[in-house]
Amino acid sequence: MSFEWKYRVVTHESPRFKLAEYLKGLTAVLLLVWLFKGPLMLEAYNDYLVYAVITLIFAFELLSVGKWFGVTVSGVIFALAKGAFWTSVFLFFGKWLGMSKELSGYAGTAFAYAVVLVIAGLLMAKFDEKRLDIKVEKSAYEFGGVDFDDVKLTGSGKAYPIRFGRKKVGWVIEGEVTVEAETPLGVVRKRLLPPVAVWTSANIAGKKTSPDPAFVERASELINPDRMYKGSKRNTVVDLGFIKVYEGEGFEYVKLPFIEVIETPAGEEVKIGPMRFREGHPEKPPSEMLTIRELTNGFQLTKVGNRLRIETEDYSIEVEGERVLYRSGSESLAIGRDHVSLRSGDVSITVGRGRAKIRIEDVVISARDGKVRIRVGGKSHTIESQDAYRLVMGKAKEIVEEQSAELIEGLGIDRARLSRRVKELLDELMEYLG
Repeated sequence: MSFEWKYRVVTHESPRFKLAEYLKGLTAVLLLVWLFKGPLMLEAYNDYLVYAVITLIFAFELLSVGKWFGVTVSGVIFALAKGAFWTSVFLFFGKWLGMSKELSGYAGTAFAYAVVLVIAGLLMAKFDEKRLDIKVEKSAYEFGGVDFDDVKLTGSGKAYPIRFGRKKVGWVIEGEVTVEAETPLGVVRKRLLPPVAVWTSANIAGKKTSPDPAFVERASELINPDRMYKGSKRNTVVDLGFIKVYEGEGFEYVKLPFIEVIETPAGEEVKIGPMRFREGHPEKPPSEMLTIRELTNGFQLTKVGNRLRIETEDYSIEVEGERVLYRSGSESLAIGRDHVSLRSGDVSITVGRGRAKIRIEDVVISARDGKVRIRVGGKSHTIESQDAYRLVMGKAKEIVEEQSAELIEGLGIDRARLSRRVKELLDELMEYLG
């Protein structure tokens, strides 16, 4: 295990997996060479090129075994099945691209092998199930804090690797740590009680140190996915290193070992193995998704791309660039580039560029285009006055600022004070009506 003092996010892959990726690229090049064998005057080597492509397909599939789950018998069988399947596809379509009839005639045989191997792999997988558990290793390393740009973990203690099969998917920290996250609402700071799970591929550990067997046993019990993710949280954010789910405002991201799905207002993208299907131009998040979770309490922080989500027992914050959504019970505060919206039951206050709207019970006051409209007690009034328009805009901004500050501090919306401020505004506006 390598160690970097600045704890930069580094992807660790063995030479075997790097060789597999290299062979994938070489296979693609060789396919193009075979496809254009005529112009390249290589028709005499047609069969040899086909044999080379098939050999490379099986080579990179077998070399890729164990990247996620560790090398298992079922993994090897599934790799052979995938190689047979891609071979059958190549042979089937190759008959229209100059492949000899003798070779293309084996397409059906290769596909049959793929089906039989899949069945064998599924049956053999039952014997490998016990190896694919999430577990906390009994080895400990020094931890002195880690910096993920706008998210920081400070403190000291011990870090224990979390593995799924043979792949390291995160860490469990023992010790006093504090998480700090920069948001447009300010710095969110929370002291976390151990054990704390950090789902990341980054190396956050230092030198090896003595482990605490009792802590490892406790952390292993708490790390169980069914215990960690229940109810609505399973539908919003899940990060287990090998399974990642993030659902936010207009954004969905799902990543499994062999499947990746991205859905945004700009489009959708689905990746299944080497195949990619895209519609539109969806936002592409980085492959790394960071989650910091307190295993004994309700705090969880998840960062994917420029999105940040913080959930506690009392409130949640979701940040995307300059947009912020803060929720606490039935109350919410939304901040955008040019608007602020505060809501709680039958109360809503919105202030945007050149417009404002205040609604509380049966009172509605709106200002736009130099006009003010009032509806109260079933009656409606319109005031065409720049002074009245500026009055509503100014008062709405003041109300939003003072109520937002109390909401973020955990005090909630002060309805009595809000009602008093709205009544004062109504009294001033009635002077414009005579």
